[in-house]
Amino acid sequence: MATVTFLSNATVAIGAVDVSDQVQSVTLTVGYEELDATAMGDAGRKFVKGLESVEVTLTMFNSYGSGEIEATLSDVVGDGDTTLTISPSGTSESASNPEYTISNAMLSSFTPVNSSVGELSTVDVTFTGGTFVRDITP
Repeated sequence: MATVTFLSNATVAIGAVDVSDQVQSVTLTVGYEELDATAMGDAGRKFVKGLESVEVTLTMFNSYGSGEIEATLSDVVGDGDTTLTISPSGTSESASNPEYTISNAMLSSFTPVNSSVGELSTVDVTFTGGTFVRDITP
């Protein structure tokens, strides 16, 4: 049974740009491909770890200008070498607040204009690929 609840207040950086004040939501999914290692005579399927799989999905409030969301995403779209840094809370890294650094992520596309009358403009982006490191040292 869970003994601690967590109120999220994630910090997010794309490269050297802290975009936390424009992020509405962030999802980090990490895992590995399943490689079938079943051999003759095995009683059931066996799998081994394959290549690492990383996906980061962000919903951000769109903003324009130097160092803002549209400019930051325009700089990294299509590069395939973007570094993302994500932490569940704005405090220092610790066992209860790990920091994840994703290296060599790819943003293949984004929508620089997403506008409806009377609504805040948001942009949904998904970075894929690369590798991640989990850090709990303060």
